[in-house]
Amino acid sequence: MDTSINFQYHQLYYSLSGKGQTIVLLHGFLESMDIWSEFSSQLSKEFQVISIDLPGHGKSSCISETHSMDLMAESVKAVMDHLKIQNCVMIGHSMGGYVTLAFAAKYPENLNGFGLFHSHAAADSDEVKLNREKTIQLIENDRMGFIQMFIPGLFATANRKKFDMAIQILKKQAAETPKDGIIAALRGMKERPDRTPVLKAIQHPVLFILGKEDTRILLDMAMEQASQANRSEIQILKEVGHMGYIEDEQYTLNTIKYFTKKCFLNYSD
Repeated sequence: MDTSINFQYHQLYYSLSGKGQTIVLLHGFLESMDIWSEFSSQLSKEFQVISIDLPGHGKSSCISETHSMDLMAESVKAVMDHLKIQNCVMIGHSMGGYVTLAFAAKYPENLNGFGLFHSHAAADSDEVKLNREKTIQLIENDRMGFIQMFIPGLFATANRKKFDMAIQILKKQAAETPKDGIIAALRGMKERPDRTPVLKAIQHPVLFILGKEDTRILLDMAMEQASQANRSEIQILKEVGHMGYIEDEQYTLNTIKYFTKKCFLNYSD
């Protein structure tokens, strides 16, 4: 069931299902908590599952001109506090991974472990920052044109025909994201700091799920980051781009399930 809380005088929506130890699922840029519907359905058989519409996405309100990753992490903490949840395993897809890292930097005591699902810990390079500015201008002029172009490019080329129906659904969901929310997220991602020190400092397990055909998260860079974590696990998905939760749904679901179990077992020990 979807419900909401007041966060900084704006509505923040979340979904809660299942019982037991908690896993928090965070969506990426131009997505919403709806991407986790199948994962939530399966994971809630063994865990309490929270998914959240991050500020400016899904049903949640746009809060400011820039949605920093810290601000989004604070919104996640607000949901956890509202539900009186002290510890969780957090999994973030793409931008959701950036939010997860910001959460790990601010609230490490509330994590048993976390996963970066097609995400990484580095700050934007100067080139990527420039591209984000160009994207903001493109969205100002042609938001729907950008969405139509952007979504298919997240999938491995060989998978685009196979997952055409999923691509159309994602386009429709992305079209519901307001222009201000899209731009605020782009500004937040552009300004985010390097979080690789978080990987070095955190004592909990860190999961990296990477797509071999992902053109947005370079495999070598993510692998090098994973080597800096005290305790890391890496899953490399063949013939998968940036959308492993669709392109290899069952395998990634099982990976997250077993990782979460291990995190809570380690915490208990």
